[in-house]
Amino acid sequence: MTEKYFLFDLETTGLDLQVHAIHQMSVMYIEDGKIMFEKDYRLRPFEGAQIDEKALEVANVTVEQIMAYPPASETYSDLINSLGKYIDRYNPQDKSFLIGFNNVRFDNPFLRKFFERNNDKYFGSWFFSNPLGAFILATPHLIQKRAKMENFKLASVAAEFGIVVDESKLHDANYDLYLTLEILKKSAAGLMNLP
Repeated sequence: MTEKYFLFDLETTGLDLQVHAIHQMSVMYIEDGKIMFEKDYRLRPFEGAQIDEKALEVANVTVEQIMAYPPASETYSDLINSLGKYIDRYNPQDKSFLIGFNNVRFDNPFLRKFFERNNDKYFGSWFFSNPLGAFILATPHLIQKRAKMENFKLASVAAEFGIVVDESKLHDANYDLYLTLEILKKSAAGLMNLP
């Protein structure tokens, strides 16, 4: 069976998926250990989305910048077309695993809501319902160190694995996705077929 992984990271206009929107989505689709496509989307928030200035400060962008991005519908169309080259959405056995750093509680629900906002109720046609998180996969490797770690955020976990972290690039979805992949390579070696 083909191993299919959809790695992704999001930057949003706030923390509430009901009222906030995605403004950056970086994705990487891996099949049998090969990167089939990588994309770094910048997308305009949906009409009426609330924008938390603090969320934008964290991502180092302005309201003016994100409002000049292409509409989210363009990102959705491109993403679906790209996935459609590798996944048969009508075959219930042909799906990809969703993978992020701590995606289960935050990124996955935002991504699902993004599909819904683009009038697509078939998110589950593309992805298995049991996602993987680098956050969880890294935990067994850092059990002995965890109590001494300041936190279990992306940068801290990467540093514990000896991955060099450029603090100035954090909270850029593309850079965070790179760190996530590097953590996966260290924490899931032998479990997953990664590039």
